[in-house]
Amino acid sequence: MKLGVAQLNLVVGDIAGNTGRLLAAAQAAHDAGADLLLTPEMSVCGYPAEDLVLRRDFAAACAAAVEKLAAAVPPGLALIVGYPERGDDGLFNAAAVLRDGRIEAIYRKHHLPNHSVFDERRVFDSGDAPCVFECGGLRFGVNICGDIWEPGPAMRAMEAGADWLLVPNASPYHLNKERERQAVARARQLETGLPIVYANLVGGQDELVFDGASFVLDGDGALPVQCPAWQEGLFYMQLGDDTCAGAQHALPDEDAAVYDALVLAVRDYVGKNGFKGVHLGLSGGIDSALTLAIAADAIGSERVHAVMMPSDYTASISVEDSRDMAKRLGVRYSEIAIRPIFDAFAAQLAGEFAGLAPDTTEENLQARARGTLLMALSNKFGTLVLTTGNKSEMATGYATLYGDMAGGFAVLKDVAKTRVYRLANLRNRRGAVIPQRIIDRPPSAELRPDQTDQDSLPPYDILDGILEAYVERDLAVHEIVAQGFDAATVKRVIRMVDLAEYKRRQAPPGPRITPRNFGKDRRYPITSKYRPDLA
Repeated sequence: MKLGVAQLNLVVGDIAGNTGRLLAAAQAAHDAGADLLLTPEMSVCGYPAEDLVLRRDFAAACAAAVEKLAAAVPPGLALIVGYPERGDDGLFNAAAVLRDGRIEAIYRKHHLPNHSVFDERRVFDSGDAPCVFECGGLRFGVNICGDIWEPGPAMRAMEAGADWLLVPNASPYHLNKERERQAVARARQLETGLPIVYANLVGGQDELVFDGASFVLDGDGALPVQCPAWQEGLFYMQLGDDTCAGAQHALPDEDAAVYDALVLAVRDYVGKNGFKGVHLGLSGGIDSALTLAIAADAIGSERVHAVMMPSDYTASISVEDSRDMAKRLGVRYSEIAIRPIFDAFAAQLAGEFAGLAPDTTEENLQARARGTLLMALSNKFGTLVLTTGNKSEMATGYATLYGDMAGGFAVLKDVAKTRVYRLANLRNRRGAVIPQRIIDRPPSAELRPDQTDQDSLPPYDILDGILEAYVERDLAVHEIVAQGFDAATVKRVIRMVDLAEYKRRQAPPGPRITPRNFGKDRRYPITSKYRPDLA
C-alpha cells in the first residue's frame, strides 16, 4: 500500500487555514494514489497552542474543523489529523482517523511531556487506550509524539494487533535532535517488533522551530526512508508487511542545521505575525552581520533595512564594513548619527549627574539612543526590529536593557559567540556576504575608546565552555572546575549569569537551537539568594 507523510508548516490558531492546507494535502495524496496520509501532531490547530486549548470555543472550532475534514476527505483515502479533543471525560491531545465521510477512530495521547519546553500536563488529560485500524491490507496503530519516548503505548498497539506504528509529531528542534528521535524510535521498534512511520511538523512558532526530518524504520530497525529537514512537502512510500521503500534525503550537518533553523524561525515569525519587513542595527560587528545575512536569506533583501548608528567611538572601518555588507546583500541601508541624541540626554541629565564621573551609564545611553531610533522606525513602517545579541552576552548580562535588547525577535539569543563565528564562515562559504574584516576583528561594543569585549568578559572559547556546563547542563562550580577551567573565572561567570536574570526576563523571544535556551527551557527566579560555591 502507498502511504504519504505530510510534512507541513502550520500556524497556531489558524484553524480555517490549516484545514484548507490539510484538505489540499489530502487531495494531492489521493491524486498520487495514496491509501493513507499521515499529518503532524495537532495539525488542525497548530502546535503548541498552549492555553488556547483550554478555551471551549477554541476546542469547539477544532472539533467542527475535524467534522468538515471528515466530510471532505477524498474517497478511498484515510487521513490522520491531530486536534484538541474535548469530551465529557476531559481534554485530550488526540489524533483522528478520517475516512468515508466520518471520524472512524480517535487516539488519545498517553504520555504528556512536562519538561523543558513542554507543559502538556497543564492543559491535557492522558488517554490510556490503543487505537488500531486497517488500511490497504495492513493494520496500523497510532502513538502521538511523546508516547514513543517511554515504553508502554507502542506495546499496547502491538498487543491490539498492529502491523505498523504511525507516530504524528510536533517535535521541536535542538542540536542533534534527529539522532535522539531515531534512537528512541529504534528502542520502541526493538521492544515491539513494529516498523514505525514518524511524521514531524516543520516551521517556526515563537521560540520553537520544527525541522521536519520525518523518517521510517522498517521491521529490521533499518532506515529506508528519510525525509528532508526544513522543507515542507508530501513524501510517499510503499509499505509491505514490515518493509518500506521510499526516498533518502541527506540531513544537514550541525552548523548548517542551526543556520537553516534560524532562517526558518525569522521567516515564520515575520510572516505569521504579519510584519512588512525588518529593521536591525548594523554595527560593523559579527553579531549584527550574521543577523543581517540570516534576515536577508529569510525574507529577501528587499524587506530588510539595516541602520548604522555611529557614535564618537565608532571606528571608521565599522562604517566601511557595514556599507560594504549592505551593498553585497542589496538591503536598504541608512546612517543616523546618535551624537545629537546622546548630547540631548546628557544635557537633560547634567544636573542630576553633577559631580559624578562618566561610567557605564553613558555607555548605556548610547545603546538606548539606538534602541529608540530602531523602535521608531518599526512603529512608522510596520516592521519587526531584530536584536543582534548572542547567547554568551545574554547569559552574562553583557547587553543594555532598552538599548541593544530593544526589539521584537532575538535571532541569536540561543547561539553562543563561538558558534556565531562558525555560522558566519558557513554563510560565506555559500556566498561571501560578510566582509572578512568583520570576522577577523576583535569584537567590541564601541561604547568607549579602545573597548573590546574581553575587557569585560573572559575569552569566548573559555566563556562558552563554562556557560554550556552551567546553563545547559546545570553543573556545579566544582564540576566545571574539574573540566579544567580556572576556579576564579568559573565563579565570576556564574555570578554574572545569576545577576543578569532580570535582564533576560525582559528580552524578546528568540529561536531555540540548544537543549536549554533562555525562555521556555531555563526558568530561574529573579529574586534568589542561592549562590552555590561562590564564596
